[in-house]
Amino acid sequence: MPVLLYVLAVAVFAQGTSEFVLAGLVPGISTGLGISIAQAGYLTSGFAVGMVVGAPLMAALGRRLPPRWTLSASLAIFVAAHVAGALTDQFAVLLGSRFVAAVANAGFLAVALSTVTLIVPAGRQARALAAILSGTTLALIAGVPAGAFLGEIWGWRSALWAIAGVSALALVAVAVLTPGRPGPRAPHVEPRAGAEPRARVESGTQLEPHAQVDLGSRASHARVDLAAELGTLRSPDLLRYLVLGVLVNGATFCAFTYLAPIVTDGAGLGASLVPVVLALFGLGAFAGVSAAGRLADAHGHLVLGIGAPALVAGWVLWAALVASPSAVWMLAPVLGALSFAVGGTLIARSMAAAHGAPTMGGAFSTVALNLGALVGPVLGGLAIGPLGLAGPLAVSAALAATAALWTAPTPARRAAR
Repeated sequence: MPVLLYVLAVAVFAQGTSEFVLAGLVPGISTGLGISIAQAGYLTSGFAVGMVVGAPLMAALGRRLPPRWTLSASLAIFVAAHVAGALTDQFAVLLGSRFVAAVANAGFLAVALSTVTLIVPAGRQARALAAILSGTTLALIAGVPAGAFLGEIWGWRSALWAIAGVSALALVAVAVLTPGRPGPRAPHVEPRAGAEPRARVESGTQLEPHAQVDLGSRASHARVDLAAELGTLRSPDLLRYLVLGVLVNGATFCAFTYLAPIVTDGAGLGASLVPVVLALFGLGAFAGVSAAGRLADAHGHLVLGIGAPALVAGWVLWAALVASPSAVWMLAPVLGALSFAVGGTLIARSMAAAHGAPTMGGAFSTVALNLGALVGPVLGGLAIGPLGLAGPLAVSAALAATAALWTAPTPARRAAR
């Protein structure tokens, strides 16, 4: 794997920590700002709104700029937003800082995902995407629990300061290490469900694994008109994978956003155990992303066909056992693994289906995932009133069930394989 992938993964780690860390800070923010648990949970939705707006906007604005510029600028804005959030005592300002940070995060992620299609052969793209997403799972394993620990000891603001510091270091690494060597054009992926994708360059020759690509200029991307890239959204396969991404990520964020109160108020465990539960969820997520990286290129339909129904069963079981401490320890890692195995596969499939959108494909996937992150916490917060802390888990089950029904085998889908 190119070193650049691991540099991007480090930056994604810092940003992923910010995106997920509220799962351990919701109670502290609620108390510190004098707002309800549900209102504090809406900060996650505010972040998701910024991601939805920022992904296509930043990808479109930066499509003719070198990735080094867009990636570095996005990280700089991300750092500034976290400094502003750590300094405020107003919920509206904190919400606004989350939105700005998310716009910057979206721009970074959209460019990073598209860059993967430039630096690795098509048959290895799912594994390369998994390498970048490992930054997110590392955030779940280490960053989010560490943020929850800092929040417990020094208050929720300390977690934002820590994220700003790590992000500043990532900014330096990305600015220095992102190369700008010229080379051949990016590969196009022929999406065919259940089969190993093939790589082709414009001349029709096979792309060599060691081939270099142009990361210092977006001139090759400029050859594809923006309207033509947006036209790929008419693809039924792409739309299907994007909608499935909304549903699955909505289920994940719906439950994960309220994980701290589910652990403490629901299951009666101590607040000091919240970072441990978050780390268990993250370990499961790492296993799930790793599995998706190995299986999604050639056996993605199996991951979706088995993983989606298993997700439904898991969320239903946790909702029924919300008061059980044993359910927390058993189901947190399992559902982390299933959520990210299915979600990682959907990212790989949507990127393959968006082969006609070399600069906007990453934005499409980012928008879909964050529409889920927007809708999930809102629905979960609304469900807390009538259902208590079982509500977010029940909503997660409903969203996953909708996705499972859509991934169920049909004669047409069997024939496509």
